Amino acid sequence: MKQFYSILTGIAVCLMLSIPAQAEAQLDVPRGSQMAKVSQRVGISDITIVYSRPSVNNREIWGKLVPYGMNNLGFGTAKESPWRAGANENTTIKFSDDVTVEGKPLNAGKYGLHMIINPDNTVTVIFSKNHQAWGSYFYNPADDALRVDVSMKDAPHAEQLTYLFNDVDATSAVATLHWEKKQIPFKIGVDVPNIVLADIRNKLENAPGFQRQTWEQAAAYSLNNGGDMEEALGWINGTIEGMFFSEKNFGNLSTKAQILNKLNRTAEADAIMDEALGMATVFEAHGYGRQLIGQGKKEKAMEVFKMNAKKHKGEWPVDYGLARAYSAVGNYDAALKHLKIAATRAPDAFNKNAIATNMTKLEKGEDIN
Repeated sequence: MKQFYSILTGIAVCLMLSIPAQAEAQLDVPRGSQMAKVSQRVGISDITIVYSRPSVNNREIWGKLVPYGMNNLGFGTAKESPWRAGANENTTIKFSDDVTVEGKPLNAGKYGLHMIINPDNTVTVIFSKNHQAWGSYFYNPADDALRVDVSMKDAPHAEQLTYLFNDVDATSAVATLHWEKKQIPFKIGVDVPNIVLADIRNKLENAPGFQRQTWEQAAAYSLNNGGDMEEALGWINGTIEGMFFSEKNFGNLSTKAQILNKLNRTAEADAIMDEALGMATVFEAHGYGRQLIGQGKKEKAMEVFKMNAKKHKGEWPVDYGLARAYSAVGNYDAALKHLKIAATRAPDAFNKNAIATNMTKLEKGEDIN
C-alpha cells in the first residue's frame, strides 16, 4: 500500500511540475499589439478585417521594422515572406460576397492579408487563400488568390497601426492601412444590384415570399436599380393579382406603371396610372405631381394637382401643389395666390418656413421647384 501511495505521489508531483509550462502558453493575457476588428457594409455585403495593432514606439518603420521587398524571416517554411500587414497572427480580410479589388475580381471568402512594401512607395497587396497561418512565416505564393499594386501615401502620424474604411459610397469602399506617417489604400468594389437581386430571388422562394409587401419591395428595387423589367413586372403583378394575396393600391399600381413605361408599353402604363390616381391619398397624389414636375411633364403635373385639389378640397397640401404647378409653367401670380392659401393651412413651423421662403422666390420671379 505504501508503495502504491508513493507512485501516486510521484505522478502528482510530475503533473504539478508540467502544468505551469503548458498553462503559460494557453493563458489569455494582454498583448503588446492588441487585436482589433473593423467592418464595413457596402449594399448588403460585409467586409471585415481582423488584425493586431503594433505601436511605432519611436522606431523607424518603413524599410527597417517593416523591411522592403520579400525577406527570409528565419522561421517557418517560407524562404521569402511579405509583411504580415499587422502583427502576431495572420491579418485576415473577409468578404461575404464576390468583390473587386482595384478593379480585379476576388471571390467571396476569408483571406490572409499580406503586403510587399517597396522603397519607391509602391505596395503589392496580397490576398492569400491561407488565412490560418501565423504571420507570414508560412507564406506560399501558390496560395495567392489575388495581387494588386497600389501606392503608399503620406499621412498624419498614427502611433498604432489602424485599418479604416473611407470614401464609402453605394457600391464601393476604400480600405486603408494607416501607420506612422503612411497610408496604404486599396479600393473594394461590390456589384450591389446583382447581389441584392440574387438575395431577393432567394428570399422570395422562402418565408418572406409569403408577404405582399416583399414582392412590392422587390419590384421597386429592380425598377430603380437596373433589374430585369419582365421579372419585375411578374413580381408586381403577384401583389395585384397573385394566388396568395392580391390588393390594388396606389403604391403597387404606380410601380407597375413605371415598369410598363420602361418596357415602352406607355398606353398600358397611362391606363394603370389613371387607375392608381383614383386610389391615391392627398399626399400620394401630391408626391406624384412633384415627380412629374421633376421629369419635365409640367402640363401632366398641372392635371394631377388640379385633380387632387378637386378630390381633396380645402385639405393640406393641395394649394401648395397648385402653387408648384403654376410656378412650373411660369404663372407666378397664380402660384403666389395658392401659396398664400397654403400658408394658412400649413401644419407645422417647417412647412410655414418653407412657404415663406418660396413666397420670396416668387416675388423675385423665381421658380419654386
